[in-house]
Amino acid sequence: MSDQIKVKQADPSYSVEFVQKPLSLGDLNDLCDATDAAIEGGGGFGWVKLPAREIMERYWQGVITIPTRDLFVARLDGVICGTCQLMKRPVNNEAQSFSAKLTTTFVAPWARGYGLAKMLIRAVEDHACKEGIAVINLDIRETMSEAISLYESLGYERIGTHPYYAKVDGKVLKGYYYTRVIDQKALDQDA
Repeated sequence: MSDQIKVKQADPSYSVEFVQKPLSLGDLNDLCDATDAAIEGGGGFGWVKLPAREIMERYWQGVITIPTRDLFVARLDGVICGTCQLMKRPVNNEAQSFSAKLTTTFVAPWARGYGLAKMLIRAVEDHACKEGIAVINLDIRETMSEAISLYESLGYERIGTHPYYAKVDGKVLKGYYYTRVIDQKALDQDA
């Protein structure tokens, strides 16, 4: 007869936040680790090979300083495990100021299955509406089937295909372009 001890594990906590100040050293490290995991897991990011850590750190520190980029991070039990960026138009592009681009969306493989990617996208959409943005556009490699399914389930409409979008491991891949109206009233208003 063996004694069995049952340990009840707490449910993980998860959240999404808009980053409005420089990342702490711990958060920067977590973000770089999550990025490494996403790249090694096959994508969600433009890099296909891991860059040097210093390059990745400079990249993320730079994102925070760009006024036309808003960075959102997902956390699982307090650890950054994913991101999404909203790229707004520069002020000199008045004609397209109603739209923005969703980019750099990923969740590290070890943090998938909690709905964090959907939470990230919805948080960006809510933020974009508050910023007066009516349309969100994005593009994605054809091989990102789970992400494509997610975007389509959230109402993103495929509007085009680029036959020579990316090259990964020597293979040329198509890219798909998507759009979603997130605020029809704002779209219909005069400037």
